[in-house]
Amino acid sequence: MEISEHKLKGENVRKAVWSKNHSGKFSAGMPDTVIVHYTAGPYRASLNTLTNPRVSASAHILVDRDGSITQLIPFNVIAWHAGRSAYKGRSGFNKYSIGIEIVNSGPVKKSGNVYRSWFGSAYNPSDVIEAVHRNQTRSKYWHIYTEEQIQAVTDLCRVLIEEYKIENIYGHEEIAPKRKTDPGPAFPLDRMREQLLGTNRAEEGEEEIPELGRVAVNNLNIRSAPKNSGAKVARPLKIGSKVKILDESNGWYKVTTEIEGWVSGKYIEYEK
Repeated sequence: MEISEHKLKGENVRKAVWSKNHSGKFSAGMPDTVIVHYTAGPYRASLNTLTNPRVSASAHILVDRDGSITQLIPFNVIAWHAGRSAYKGRSGFNKYSIGIEIVNSGPVKKSGNVYRSWFGSAYNPSDVIEAVHRNQTRSKYWHIYTEEQIQAVTDLCRVLIEEYKIENIYGHEEIAPKRKTDPGPAFPLDRMREQLLGTNRAEEGEEEIPELGRVAVNNLNIRSAPKNSGAKVARPLKIGSKVKILDESNGWYKVTTEIEGWVSGKYIEYEK
């Protein structure tokens, strides 16, 4: 994956579908931030919305469930993805940031043996996690992201960091916490941010591995090894369980509660 003249190229990159919903070019030194979103809808409907000239919305990138990427706005042009937003002394993040929309339904509701999105799509239990959002206190059901999507977004952010000197990666939920919940707890935002920007954080004196964490999903399995095939060594951890983090391996944390074992790091929130 590479960027040439502010356009993305690569094996997993589809033909661009250019949106007219933009505000001209970024000012000098911008963009320096990436904002991660979910679409709250399927690919085709989201693509139509983000390219509809009658709709005041767009994004630079749309990532489908199979990890394929469609570019909608050149990276040197301001898209309309952040809306009313403020964080760390800045407001109006459209003028600072590249917007990445990931095809995902967001929160879903249980309906019999399936889970349904607001637009009617039904999902099996394996397509859903129960988790507490960083800005909320009660658990909800959330549509999962595919591994292909997570990898595509990670690879894309890495290329953007190299090309534009990106310094920040935020979720829409962080810059507009009263209005938005995307990308939500099903996306490993903290883990990706640490992975991609961790060197800069370490230079500022931050620990690379947090010492304490809190389980962010219900029934988190604790395993003998850092992989899904690792044997379960104890009862699943409940939402809110506090753990001490001992080690990290490929996105998994070795933790201790009553017993030591490995858990998937994307389901652990850091304790301040």
